[in-house]
Amino acid sequence: MRVQERHIIYVQGYDPRGLAQYYRMFRTELRKFGRLYQVNTTLGRPQSRSDDEITSWTIATEAEGWKTRTTYDFLRFEDFIQRDLASPIWRTVLRAVFFYWRLVFNGTMGRFTRANWRFATFITYPHFILLLEALAVAAFAFVFEKGLQALGLPLFVTAPLASALFIAVLGLLLKYTENQTYVLYLLCDWIWTWEFAHKQRPEWDERLDRFADYLCSVARTSCADEIVIVGHSSGSFLGTEMLARALRRDGALGRHGPRIMLLTLGGNYPIVGFHAAAQHFRDHLRELAIEHSVEWIDCQARKDVMNFFQLDPLASHGIEVGATRCNPKIVPVRFREIIDASHYNLFRWQFFRVHFQFVMANERPHAYDFFMIVCGPVPLRERMASPEAALTVVTAQGPDLREQAWLTLESGAPGNGNAVGLTDGEPPARLSG
Repeated sequence: MRVQERHIIYVQGYDPRGLAQYYRMFRTELRKFGRLYQVNTTLGRPQSRSDDEITSWTIATEAEGWKTRTTYDFLRFEDFIQRDLASPIWRTVLRAVFFYWRLVFNGTMGRFTRANWRFATFITYPHFILLLEALAVAAFAFVFEKGLQALGLPLFVTAPLASALFIAVLGLLLKYTENQTYVLYLLCDWIWTWEFAHKQRPEWDERLDRFADYLCSVARTSCADEIVIVGHSSGSFLGTEMLARALRRDGALGRHGPRIMLLTLGGNYPIVGFHAAAQHFRDHLRELAIEHSVEWIDCQARKDVMNFFQLDPLASHGIEVGATRCNPKIVPVRFREIIDASHYNLFRWQFFRVHFQFVMANERPHAYDFFMIVCGPVPLRERMASPEAALTVVTAQGPDLREQAWLTLESGAPGNGNAVGLTDGEPPARLSG
């Protein structure tokens, strides 16, 4: 029951920063976690496999009454992402605009809006900024052309010069404002998502297949008490894809080895699943919905505009499996409850910072804590079933309270501890499974 060995398989989302920056963030946040709960942590150095597709490190965590060792695998896609971002700006812009208007005219944007208007607004944001910048540059080019005409140059000369100026200045403006607007990154993200949904990125599929094989190998050979597949942001649907493919390779995946859990954080399944061409993805969702050998927890946050809050990943895709459904369990998380109020108010409108809070350290002890999920002694299933008891295990001042919390966790009954639960004060999303 008490986790001594855990294996985390973290599926990278569409984040070009990659391993180096993620590991630095992980190291910094682990230190904060240790200070918050007064636990000792030791972080190992990252070790990459020869193909550089998987990098792993270990975390040893110890406090009074428990000790846990975690193997942490980071599944990498940054080589693909950086290649996308190196594409010429004009090509990125033209393809993104083309795909966006296809989404509008085929009704997919309408489905996004009905599912979550804030996410639909977020998708539209880079196109809106692109339009504003294009209009400003067009006005500049227009004035430039009129100036040339005033000098007596003919139209067949001024028009090409003004057009060339428009293209050059718009490209420079996009490039040098990228750190403030993220327009090019987001446009590349939407292009990739569209192509992935339409199975036009075979290199991604091939790597996901290799990751599925790796998961099968880990499940057969690991001595861990639980294997937790973590997918954050677009890593949520990539992790879902990986697990579904692994189950097709080994139907007994979750029965002959450690318990297998899928934890998705800030997920955005509709950006793949709402495409008519993504029937293969919807089939995988259906298969996981009725697969009793694995458990799937989906955490959502209202404040995060980059996830679909209060959206059922199955019903939203028209997937109905009736009483056979066992996955996912949908858990709402309130960031306001895990971050100090003064700090929360500083970044609450920084959308990327908010989105990454799912995988960063808490500033207040709480039932939802990413690093306690990764490093703590309570298995993920029991943590989500009895969040108050799970928190009492690591925050109670006396051994008697901790033992009572352990008894609650082992009995499977909801805890009655003094801790704050995952959904205190938050209107619950549909809790299924």
